[in-house]
Amino acid sequence: MTRNKRTGLAPGRRSKYAMLVFWLVLIAAAGPLAVKLTEVQDNDTLGALPATAEASRALQRAEEALPDSQQPLAVAVYVRAGGLTDADRAKAEADRTAFLGYADSGQVPPPVPSEDGQALLVSFPVAGDAGQRADAVADIKAQLENAPAGLRTALTGPAAAEDDVFDAFAGMDATLLLATAATVALLLLVTYRSPVLWLIPLVTVALANQLASAVVYLLARHAGLAVDFQSQSILTVLVFGVGVDYALLLIARYREELRRHADRHAAMAVALRRSYGAIGASAATVAIGLLCLLAADLPSTRGLGPVGAVGIAAAFLAMTTLLPAVLVIFGRWLFWPFVPRYSPDAVKLDVAAEHGVWRRIAGFVGRRPRPVWLGTAAALVALSFGIGNLSIGLPGDETFTTEVGSITGQRMIEAHYPGGTVAPAEVLAAARSADQVVAAARTVPGVAEVGEPEPSPDGRWVRVAAVLTHPPDSDAALATVDRLRDAVHAVPGAQALVGGDTAYLIDEERTVGRDNRIVVPLVLAVVFVILVLLLRALVAPLLLLASVVLSYVAAMGAAGLILDAMGYPKLFVGIPLQTFLFLVALGVDYTIFLATRAREETARLGHRPGVLHALTVTGGVITSAGVVLAATFGALSVLPLVPSVQTAVIISVGVLLDTFLVRSLLVPALALDLGPRTWWPSTLARPAFRPVAAPPVERVPAES
Repeated sequence: MTRNKRTGLAPGRRSKYAMLVFWLVLIAAAGPLAVKLTEVQDNDTLGALPATAEASRALQRAEEALPDSQQPLAVAVYVRAGGLTDADRAKAEADRTAFLGYADSGQVPPPVPSEDGQALLVSFPVAGDAGQRADAVADIKAQLENAPAGLRTALTGPAAAEDDVFDAFAGMDATLLLATAATVALLLLVTYRSPVLWLIPLVTVALANQLASAVVYLLARHAGLAVDFQSQSILTVLVFGVGVDYALLLIARYREELRRHADRHAAMAVALRRSYGAIGASAATVAIGLLCLLAADLPSTRGLGPVGAVGIAAAFLAMTTLLPAVLVIFGRWLFWPFVPRYSPDAVKLDVAAEHGVWRRIAGFVGRRPRPVWLGTAAALVALSFGIGNLSIGLPGDETFTTEVGSITGQRMIEAHYPGGTVAPAEVLAAARSADQVVAAARTVPGVAEVGEPEPSPDGRWVRVAAVLTHPPDSDAALATVDRLRDAVHAVPGAQALVGGDTAYLIDEERTVGRDNRIVVPLVLAVVFVILVLLLRALVAPLLLLASVVLSYVAAMGAAGLILDAMGYPKLFVGIPLQTFLFLVALGVDYTIFLATRAREETARLGHRPGVLHALTVTGGVITSAGVVLAATFGALSVLPLVPSVQTAVIISVGVLLDTFLVRSLLVPALALDLGPRTWWPSTLARPAFRPVAAPPVERVPAES
């Protein structure tokens, strides 16, 4: 038996307590910082565009030239089917007077009637910061409720939408954390069938989440890292899902070695040494893949990268230092009632004998590898046709999973006014060209009305509101704003810029398209390089990368069928890129766990028996890890936003496909069909290679 030095990470008889104390001190310092993370959230990044986008430049010019006009607009709408009464009009006038105390300018324009005589609009910018606006919106809503019988009222506009978002997410941080923790706890309990063991990885990953939150808080406070509720939510899910995956892999190895070593410290040393490479490669792949998002232009996408990478690093650190120390401190009884006992005979025992189900699956794959991978690939391709049910572009009135007041008001307005009344396009142009700009805007098909130029205090600029015929997020409105831009850009010397909600959607779509073209190839290149370095081969990494991409396409197709049935087939524009990143990086996780074990077993047994042995012994733990990760991302569905539900469905489906089809059938069958060439150009692919027949065990001396 070969004797090796204990790995420096392994907990010894004294160092395990030192490690525990270190983490207790670390968490004592991190805990108070972690709870402050919501204080540094900047949810403006969720709606921000790059500074170079025309909508951003228009907004910047408006803020500089018209500094008192940039507060969010509140729009009160009054509707009575059959026609407004005098009492209805009196109610609107009384409300208008009451709203004066909340208006940014201290003035509220008169109500605007609809052509059909059934509706009135009262709109004004709401003064104050976010907290003051929230109080003001609550008072305005209360004022609207006291209406004559039969008169429908609602509050919409950006100020109301902002308030609806805050209301929807009130307390959701705690809800998401509890839902994620409960899901993980249940799955760990089922996996280990032990009343105690499941607590150890759960508590460890919870501490890792505290550490990650504290680090993100410090980076946001002192280094300018952008954090919003989306990235914070994904941070929680990511740390729990990935952290538990690492725990499952390490504990499975530790359980194997406990049967081969009388000393649990020696067992943990071997388990760590033999799993550290796969866990480290997995963490590096996901973290570096996330950091590729720094190449994105869309701020919400770019900010997600560093936040997620911090979470991966915290999970990796906790699962390779704290978890081993705690497992060794408590000893074998943690596994009760299925305690792994040391047996001298276990040194030469093939652990595959204990995995009956996966031994049969490996046998099935091994008998006919080509039909297996062809059939699996065909099934994935068939699923991919479900992508036809999806479309890109989530309308604003379909953002929430439940009806909210601002959406109700928007629909009431659309029924009685031109579609773009609440969100007109805004043209910012040089004052000397105001007449020409207005004239050009009026010639554009799809523009229902062009307002009078509003000059800036210094007389240099004007703002012109152009009301669109169609709803602001419709394809027709997008085409209208494109035409409007062409028309006003052509006015000599006008320096015209077109902003507003519809212009924002156009620029957002273009920005996301650019990010897709840059980030997707970058992520694939990074993952490929990591796999080449890990496996010391070229063919295997190409196979693994191709399998993960196929898995992503199939996941989008399967999710298309599910989301269409749920009524959410219109994807938020950032969803495809974000889910691609997570599914590629996380999907490679499982193939890394399988491929590293297959390479290890191939060196010992030869290619075919090595691949089948690796599939047998990793099948159970990797499947458990995939189910846990899918379930934790599924917890995102508790959030009341459609994009969160879409993310939850796509990633959960993708992880399950990768776990049960790609990693279990497609990859091993491909490797068997291709033969030793899988490992080209490493020595494992050479005809002269001979496996080293040695027991899969190494003896590590116990620390005295």
